[in-house]
Amino acid sequence: MLQVRQLEAFRAVALTGNVTLAGQQLGISQPAVSRLINSLVQSLGFPVLVREGGRLVPTHEARFLLDEIDRVMAGLRNIEQMSKEIHERKVGHVRVACLPGFATTHLPGIIAQFLKERPGVTLALEPDRPERILDWIISQQYDLGITADYHDHPVIESIPLMMRTVAILPLNHRLKDKEQITPRDLDGEPFIHTRRASRFFNLVKTAFESSGARLNSLIETRQFGAACRIVANGVGVSVVSIIDALEYEKEGLIIKPFSPVIPHEVHILYPTHTPRSMVTMEFIDMFVSSLDDYQVRTTRK
Repeated sequence: MLQVRQLEAFRAVALTGNVTLAGQQLGISQPAVSRLINSLVQSLGFPVLVREGGRLVPTHEARFLLDEIDRVMAGLRNIEQMSKEIHERKVGHVRVACLPGFATTHLPGIIAQFLKERPGVTLALEPDRPERILDWIISQQYDLGITADYHDHPVIESIPLMMRTVAILPLNHRLKDKEQITPRDLDGEPFIHTRRASRFFNLVKTAFESSGARLNSLIETRQFGAACRIVANGVGVSVVSIIDALEYEKEGLIIKPFSPVIPHEVHILYPTHTPRSMVTMEFIDMFVSSLDDYQVRTTRK
């Protein structure tokens, strides 16, 4: 089989017309160049060089190879450069599926920082509901998914993140001076909450029931962001992720600690049987680190 070093030796002799100069160019001895040329001739089955006027020049047959060898050498240089850039995390593509709330609040800043530090990297971001995100990760259409209400799946690995939650109230609410809000404080208050089928809603509902408080359901919504906007407009109260609450605080929210502690479980998903690229792993690490201040605790599987 042809070897790259054989082609390099032939190309160097063809350009310099001299075995000694070719060896100097390649950083090897004259005999080494001659051995490479001889082995190339054996591999090809025809001569590649002929002496004319004191110079070694390609034979008629071998001239047809030179353009192709140049392309091969250029391709190898490109591979070497790309390998270096990949090793240094300068190139790559990351496909991220996420909950709509993350796509419009916390995630854009993380993506901007990530790409600024890696100018050759590109990223695709697709927000959607948890069911669709799960399907995409199972079918390996995306490198990672950021979702909630995840249950184990045999072809998916996950990193669970327990996010802190807080109570949110409209401005001038009667509870605005309380240091901490409990279910009994919100007994009968018009309440905005996540979907009844969600794990988080059931945790909130259990907390109310355990306290003997009535959860007065007013609005059911998929997104914490929607709950924040409604409360900021003076309607109802809610318990939401602290990230969303802080995002909408300036729009007119009072944010209070909520007791008992009810974490909102977020999962980072990725396909089990697909190797993760270095840039994907770095993105996951940056995203997880960005949530350190907002977590009840961080657990990795």
